Amino acid sequence: METWWQCEIPYPFVPQHVLDAADSVRASLPNHWCDPKIAADLYDEVLDEFLLCDDEGLNVLAIEHHAGINSLMGANPMFVGILARQTRKARILSLGTLVSLRPDPVRIAEEYATADVMSRGRLEIGFVKSGGTEMPSNHTNPVGNLERYWEAIDLIRKTLSHHDGPFSWEGRYFTHRHVNIWPRPWQQPHPRLWSATGDPYTAAEVGRRGMVHVLVLRGPDGTKRAYEAHRRARAEAGLPKVSTDNFAYAAFVYAGETEEEGRAGGEKLLWFLNTSLKSAPQHSKFLPGTAPAEFAPQIYRSAPPPGATPDMTNAEKGVVPASQNARRLMSLGVDDAMAQGILFCGTPDSVYRQIMDFYDKVGGFGHLAMIGRSGFMTHEQSVKGIKMFSREVAPRLREVKPIIPG
Repeated sequence: METWWQCEIPYPFVPQHVLDAADSVRASLPNHWCDPKIAADLYDEVLDEFLLCDDEGLNVLAIEHHAGINSLMGANPMFVGILARQTRKARILSLGTLVSLRPDPVRIAEEYATADVMSRGRLEIGFVKSGGTEMPSNHTNPVGNLERYWEAIDLIRKTLSHHDGPFSWEGRYFTHRHVNIWPRPWQQPHPRLWSATGDPYTAAEVGRRGMVHVLVLRGPDGTKRAYEAHRRARAEAGLPKVSTDNFAYAAFVYAGETEEEGRAGGEKLLWFLNTSLKSAPQHSKFLPGTAPAEFAPQIYRSAPPPGATPDMTNAEKGVVPASQNARRLMSLGVDDAMAQGILFCGTPDSVYRQIMDFYDKVGGFGHLAMIGRSGFMTHEQSVKGIKMFSREVAPRLREVKPIIPG
């Protein structure tokens, strides 16, 4: 099992009374609350932490979010380019540029090819469906978001792998008369592709496309359902079975010298859930067009219909809208977060046992994306957590080899 360390570079230094009064801490909170000097210090600290991961044998992961206190990583390609030049050994996962929000997938492919060459073949490319708060921030129509997402991925894949001169693309959402990027990527035919999703519909599509499937903070039940949908779609399409190396899970992780120190680190990580998920109704409701029409009755219903049996609920069907999932996550403490499989914390031995218990529950996975810093965690605490995990936990996880279940 490979480990990927990440920090979304949140900005927690907004007065609490401002956060309490705001209807949303994403998309609409005025940016005069962001001090550029503090932001610069955060960038310096987190970049140093990424470089420490490179020294310690961990891979690194850079995300992208826009216009909120949850993340200062609004320019993913720029950050990935820095990591490509400054790291030496770590693989770099961009998870990732929000392709359905950007008008030109060819430009995204060009940026990725450049980073892959700069890193001499250490780039991995991940795709994420954008959230509701990021639609207005990028002047994007939510209708057709999922279709744009897959078409953008198809165009990026072809742009990276086509080496015989210009080609044209006439799609539903993107049109290019002349595509011919320089440089081509270092890895052939292109860097490995990932996709983050939890609902069965897109999980199946990820399976058919053979991408690495990553689940973020979904817990054992939702993760297992998504992995099963992935495998089932491949079987129905007559495609070969894939190993656990095609699956990944993202969770908060902190290892300390004692259980108390590890739990204290875990509690600081939960700031991301308890504070930075606050979103106004116009952003948090599942927007029209971003999910298949057949899921609409489940998504918009706030309670099961009269006489509904348990198997008719959203949770049982595995179609929990992002807004409902966010409300659930915002109220979690350390014990609940650990019980739900979205936080692994404690001593190195305890963290290892928690990860492997989760591994067994979901049927295995080959990659752990660990969210190792968030909220008011200091640089010193983050550095200690990285060293503790990389030296005491990661070597044991590497002994977990890919398997093909069943």
